Amino acid sequence: MNVQFKKGALALCVLAIVSKRDCYGYELTEKISQQIDISEGSIYPLLRRLTKEAYFTTYLVESSGGPSRKYYRLTEKGKDYLEEMRSQWLSFAKGVNQLLEEE
Repeated sequence: MNVQFKKGALALCVLAIVSKRDCYGYELTEKISQQIDISEGSIYPLLRRLTKEAYFTTYLVESSGGPSRKYYRLTEKGKDYLEEMRSQWLSFAKGVNQLLEEE
């Protein structure tokens, strides 16, 4: 699959998952990789960018099995951005599906 196409879809997937409940990076990677072929290295830069853009806040939780885990929580700005992206995705997918069906 085209890398640029996957990057755009990946941001939407991350936002959608975190909108349901707070998650840490490895947990997001595991959940997404059940549906889409991704590498762990592709999630962390995305999480840093989305946090820098104020779509997420973070907090640490102690872990009994190693270092503390950084959890990501969607902000109000992030919720608005998710809805905007979801709407754009659905419109885009509808157009693509219509073109594919014409063939």
